[in-house]
This record gives sequence, structure tokens and C-alpha cells, in this order.
Amino acid sequence: MAWHYRSSSPAWVVILLVLLLFFAADASVHDYTGEKFAAKGNAFVLHGGSEGLYASVPSTNSTLPDNGDSSIRFEKIIFTRPEEEASLKKDSDKVIVQAIVFEVEDRDTIGGSAYGGQKAVCCTPDLAKLGVCIEGTIIYRASTRNPNWPQVFTASFEGRALVATLAPETIHITRTGMYNLYFIHCDPSLDGLVIDGKTIWKNPTGYLPGRMAPLMNFFGFMSLAFVVLGLFWFSQYARFWREVMPLQNCVTLVIALGMFEMALWYFEYAEFNETGIRPRGITFWAVTFGAIKRTIARVLILVVSMGFGVVRPTLGGLTSKVMMLGTTFFLASEVLELVENVGAVSDLSGKARLFLVLPVALLDAFFILWIFRSLAKTLDKLQSRRLMVKLDIYRKFTNALAVAVLVSVGWICYELYFKSTDVYNGRWQSAWIIPAFWHVLSFSLLCVICALWAPSQNSMRYAYSGDANEDFDRESSLSLIKPGPIPSNDIQKLDTERTSSLNSSDPHNGDIEEDKRE
Repeated sequence: MAWHYRSSSPAWVVILLVLLLFFAADASVHDYTGEKFAAKGNAFVLHGGSEGLYASVPSTNSTLPDNGDSSIRFEKIIFTRPEEEASLKKDSDKVIVQAIVFEVEDRDTIGGSAYGGQKAVCCTPDLAKLGVCIEGTIIYRASTRNPNWPQVFTASFEGRALVATLAPETIHITRTGMYNLYFIHCDPSLDGLVIDGKTIWKNPTGYLPGRMAPLMNFFGFMSLAFVVLGLFWFSQYARFWREVMPLQNCVTLVIALGMFEMALWYFEYAEFNETGIRPRGITFWAVTFGAIKRTIARVLILVVSMGFGVVRPTLGGLTSKVMMLGTTFFLASEVLELVENVGAVSDLSGKARLFLVLPVALLDAFFILWIFRSLAKTLDKLQSRRLMVKLDIYRKFTNALAVAVLVSVGWICYELYFKSTDVYNGRWQSAWIIPAFWHVLSFSLLCVICALWAPSQNSMRYAYSGDANEDFDRESSLSLIKPGPIPSNDIQKLDTERTSSLNSSDPHNGDIEEDKRE
């Protein structure tokens, strides 16, 4: 397998993304500093945000923030047009910019007939003559499900004024749904218009977007689960620390990283929910700890599959390739998670994520192929040497991996179906289950590994040994049979087999030669 790798370029990409994202907009505070409008159909549009919001909980005695009020608040929204365009206007001229907020189920109430291949959003002169709308404004109809919606707000440029201000508004949410905000103008003379200001979106329980809100409790639960697993593992580790293998040290590191990751995510979500400002530092470290944990976990599974520390003392020439694959996966995973989490505002995923998911998916697929190829070789080697105890452990490990892969493929198919049939994020209330599932699956696989390789007084018997072809396996099998007198001919035959077995397991013979060939 040929690998082409340059460490300097991905490293600079990570550093650049970190610097950019640390100065990006964050939290449920949607910041529009210097953003410009884009032409769509016969309108000029700027997407102001999309979030799932739960209905307000009316109770003056409620312990929820702001008595359980759910709202969207406009703060200091200012529109600035180019001086050249403003100088061409008359004192009596008036040009407007509008903001429209609607629930996703009411999306068909926005716009009219097709214009230039797209749905017309702005009222045309022909429609204005029919009296169905006012020329230069947004076309919309009242919702049949939600009275007084969509809600539209207007800012006006009077005469040659360079600036128009949208009056501060607070929209109270009385119906649970996925809400969208768009800023729209219909006048081509406002080409180059920029917007400054922010909107603040709030749920009854805090500032977390609706899709993210259940994840705070989930990460709290996962933190507790890792603590329970850690207590079991560390207690075993402390009791039998003299018998600990190098592979068990790696498992200890993965558990510790998982505990830190889950705790950081919980505190990150809790602070975000409390203050409305997403803590960049905690988010960055949660992402980084998660990327390191996933990388070490994959590398650990790979080297276990290769039989490192169990049937071979080293990886030989494969060490550099394993390290290269792990480093590449870490960089790709870190960049993906930074883009997806640090600075995330809306409940919608950006298009950039689609391009960043592909490298991670390909590297994951490569890990899986290499793992199962290595497992097949290790199982054959254990079978040929008749190391039955180790063979049984590896068979259980292989079965667990196979189940995990099959479940993953099935879940990926479901995820593709979920997203392809939910274009407008109408099922946002259950979307949190998709990322949560991967955490549960990886934790379950970690529990299986902990059960199979838990530290014990016999731990070193499962480690690689170049002496006596690891006689404990045969002893474990023979101990199940009631001992009896052995004829002298059988004793001579057994000694001959043992001598042959010792020669075949010489560490300077088969394993090292195989390492060199690979």
C-alpha cells in the first residue's frame, strides 16, 4: 500500500482554522458583522439563522430562565448601502429592507409564481397591479396553522441616507418548530448592501439551539458511564499493576481521554445554555480530546488485530505506516470537528462539512479493511500454534468488531435516509440521536475490550512470550481432563511434540521473519 504524506500542509490548515474560528460568530447570538446579500431569483437574500425552538412555558413561578420564555430578539440591526448609490437618490425616495421570520412548515406561504427559474420572493409590478401585494416588498400569505405568522419587519432608507435601522424587536415563540430568519430587499440599487448587528435566539430552558439541547443531558449521562467504567478498570489496574501489559496501558489512556471528552462536552453545553455565549476554549479542547481518543482507539484496535504484544513482539516495518495512518486520521478528524462545532450557530450544517466528512470516512474504511485483514492472519497464526485461550479471546474480539461494523453500516444507511428525507430539518427534535449513537457505539466497543483484556493475575499469560510456545494454553486445556497414568510411548511422543513446538515459536524465527516480509 502506497502512502503519500506531508505533515506540514495539514498542520498549517489546522492552525489557520483555529485562528479563524476563534474570531468567528458563536452561540445563539447570530452575528451579522459586514455580511452581504446574495441574489436569488428576483430578490437579494441573507440567511439570518435557523434554529429549533420550543414553545414558551407560561408560568410566573417557573424556575426556568426568564420564566420559560422562548424568543428571537433583534439587537442593533443596521443596514449600510454604498455612498455612490445613495448619492443618486432623491430626498423623496424610499427604499426598504425587510426581515421575515417563519416556521419551516409555513415555507410554502413565502413567495409567488416562478421568476427566472426560481420562486419569486419579491412582488412584481404585474402582481402589484392585481392588488395581491405591494411592489418591492416580500410576497407572503398568512399561516393557517400559526396566527399572525410569518412575521415581517421593515427598515427604510429615506432619501440619500446611508444607513437604515431595524427597530429592536422581541418575537415570542408560542409554537414549537424550526424557525428561519431571512433579510431580504428587492431593489437592485441596493447592490452592495451590508448588515451589522445580531439576533439572540432563546429556548425555554436556555440558549442552546433545540437540536443541541438534549445533548447536554446525554453528555452528562455518558460522563457518568465513563466514570463507572473507569472505576472498574482502574481498580483492576491498581490490584494487578505488576501484571499489566502495554496494550492495557493504551486502554487506560483511551478511558481517561473519554472521561475528559464527555466531561468537557457537558460543561461546554451547560455554559452555552446558561450564558448564551459558546465557550471557545472548552469547545476546542473537547474537540481535540475527542479526536485524540478516536485516533488512539482505532490505532489500538489495529495493533491488537495485528497481534502486537500477544503473538508478536513488535510491528516491525509496519510501525511507520500505522503512525502515518493515525496522524492523518487525527488531522482530518480534528479539522472536521472544529468546523462543525467551534463557532456553530444554526441548527443547519454548512456545505463545507460535506467535503470534510469524505476524508474521515475514507480513512475509517481503510482502518476497517486493515483491521479485518490483520485479524484473519492473527487467527490463523493462533490456530496453527494451537494457542486456544488466546484464540478464544480473539474470536470474541472479532465477533464484537463484526457486529459493530454491521451496526455502523446500518446506522449510516439510516442517517442518509434521515437527512435525505428531512431537507428542511423538520425532524430536528430527534436529530440529536444521530451523533449520540456514535458515542454509544464506541463506548460499547470499549466496554467489550475492557471485558476481554481486563487486568488480572493472569494478564501476562496473554502477552507475547518466546518461551515454551506458551504452554499455559495447553495446560488450561489439559486441566479440564482427569489426569491418569501415561504410557512410556506416549511420554516420548509428547516430548518430541514439545521440542518441535519450542523450535517453531522461536522469537528470532517465524514472527520476526513475518514482520520483515510485511
